[in-house]
Amino acid sequence: MTKKGTIRYICATNIRELCLFGLILLLAFGVNVRSGGSFLTAGNLNAMFVDIAILTILTMGMMSVIITGGIDLSVGSTMALAGMVSTSILRDSIHAQGIGIHPIWVILIAICVGLLAGLVNGILITVLNVMPIITTLGTMSIFRGITHLVSDGRWVLQQDMTTEFLAVATENRLLGINNLIWIALVVFVINFYFLGYSRTGRKIYAIGNSEESAAISGINTKRITALTYIVTGGMAGLAGVLFVARFAAAQSETALGYELFVIAACVLGGVSIAGGTGKVHGAVLGAILFGMLNNALPMLRISPFWQEAIRGLIILGSILINALVVRRANRKVIERRVAA
Repeated sequence: MTKKGTIRYICATNIRELCLFGLILLLAFGVNVRSGGSFLTAGNLNAMFVDIAILTILTMGMMSVIITGGIDLSVGSTMALAGMVSTSILRDSIHAQGIGIHPIWVILIAICVGLLAGLVNGILITVLNVMPIITTLGTMSIFRGITHLVSDGRWVLQQDMTTEFLAVATENRLLGINNLIWIALVVFVINFYFLGYSRTGRKIYAIGNSEESAAISGINTKRITALTYIVTGGMAGLAGVLFVARFAAAQSETALGYELFVIAACVLGGVSIAGGTGKVHGAVLGAILFGMLNNALPMLRISPFWQEAIRGLIILGSILINALVVRRANRKVIERRVAA
C-alpha cells in the first residue's frame, strides 16, 4: 500500500473519531469567542481536564462492558460506596492513631470495594443469567443504600482527610500537570493495549459481535463477560476515591447520575450499545466532548433548566452526524472495492 493509500485508509477507518475531534475544536473556539476568551485560559483548561480525567477513567471501564453488549448502571453508586468506605477508614485511622493511613492504601481499598461490586454484578449476570440492565439497576440502588448505611448520614469532610491524600487530586507534580490527568493517561494506555492488542480484548469484541459464535469458537463467554464487569467495578472504585479527593468530601449522594454521563461519553465516542464496536481513543474523545459541554454551558450563563436539553441535543446531533458520515464513508469504500 502506498503512503497516500495508507493515509486514505487511516482516514476511512477513523472517520468518526476525526469528525468528533473536529467538533471538539469547533466547540472550544466557539465557546471561547462567546465567553470573551475565558474558556481557553490555562486555569479553566486545567480544571476542565481534571474533571474529564475522572470521567475518562470510568469511561474506560464502561467501554468494555458495552462492547460485550451489556450495560452497567451501578457505576455511580459504586463510586459513592468506594469513596465512602475508603475515606471512612482513613478518617477512623486519623481519630484512632492521630495519623492517617497512606494514600496508596486508601486508593487500594476503594479499588477492592469496586472490584467486589463488579464481581457481584458479574455473578448475577453470568451465573444466574439475569439481564445486565435489570441486574445493575437493582445493584445501583443496593450499593447506594449500603453507602447510606456506611456513612450513617454523615459526610467525610476535608478535616477528616490527610493532606497527602488530598494531594493525589490537587497537586501538579510532573510537568505542571495535575496528578489526575496522569492517572487517566496511564489508564488510557493500559486500556488501549488491553482492548486493542491482547487476546482477552479480542475475545471481548468477539462476544459483542456474536456471543454464540464466540462460544462455538471456544471462548469462555461467561468468564470474559464477568471479567468486564469486575474491571468496570475496579475502575469505578478508583474513580470514586479520586472524585472524593478532588472535591474533598464524601457523601451518600456522590456521583449521583454519573452513570448517564459515562454512557453518553461512550456513545459519543462511537461505542455501539449493540456491542462489538468501539475504539478506546474514540471513547476518550467522547469523554472530552461531554466534559467540555459540562464546563462550557455554565460559563455561557445558560439557565440550568436549559442545560440538560442543550446537552442532549448536542449529543443526539453529533451521533446522527457521525452516523451519516460513517455510512457515506463505508459506501465509498464498498464502491471502490467493487470497482477494483
